[in-house]
Amino acid sequence: MPKPFTSFRYLTFDVVGTLIDFESGLIDSLSAIAAEHGTTLDGEQALSFYRAARYMPEALRFPDDLSRVYVVIAPQLGLPADKALGDRLRASVPNWRAFPDSVAALARLAKRYRLIAMTNAQRWAYDHFARELGNPFYAAFTTDDTGTEKPDPAFFDQVLAFIAKDGGSRDDVLHVAQSQYHDIGISRRLGITNCWIERRHAVKGYGGTIAPESFTQPDYHFTSMAGLADAVDQAMARGLQASE
Repeated sequence: MPKPFTSFRYLTFDVVGTLIDFESGLIDSLSAIAAEHGTTLDGEQALSFYRAARYMPEALRFPDDLSRVYVVIAPQLGLPADKALGDRLRASVPNWRAFPDSVAALARLAKRYRLIAMTNAQRWAYDHFARELGNPFYAAFTTDDTGTEKPDPAFFDQVLAFIAKDGGSRDDVLHVAQSQYHDIGISRRLGITNCWIERRHAVKGYGGTIAPESFTQPDYHFTSMAGLADAVDQAMARGLQASE
């Protein structure tokens, strides 16, 4: 059995894909470009092309890398390999929206825990995402801050060092994320309790996120942030009842 929700002080969060709907953002932007050039877009196919291009050795930091990625995948999508269109895809990032349940769920969770963002996005993009999410975070770590990307353990080490200075430990942390590859597998190996938000539960495959070498059974599993927030509220209510 995983540790109870009442035992955590910190919730650490992946942002892009867990809280921000980056797949819809990508598909919407690419669909608009496709429409202007007289064609239609297969969203899942586009995500598979994106995933392959995003994890090439020459990839840059995200989301600056979107300009390069577009030029790589455009011929596969029947679109012009025009860098200006790639820059337009990158420029769409501030318009990416939160999942419908993210803002309310984070606000509920922030009443009980210190929320920490852990994102492979650059700081300029994170700042837009944080505003979209209602600025719920106690602290935030981006790829610019850490100099690395998840699943590098060094990213997690920097966050854990911050928590230690704040008076906590890894035992106080629940890591919440949708990516098996970037978050769930490595958090397990580091001994951090995790919660998998399976955003793509109704769709086959891993979409725009790289597939893990093997599946990690999470400590907690929900298909939405609302599900996590509901479970926490219920656990806290039971705890209060037991203490009365």
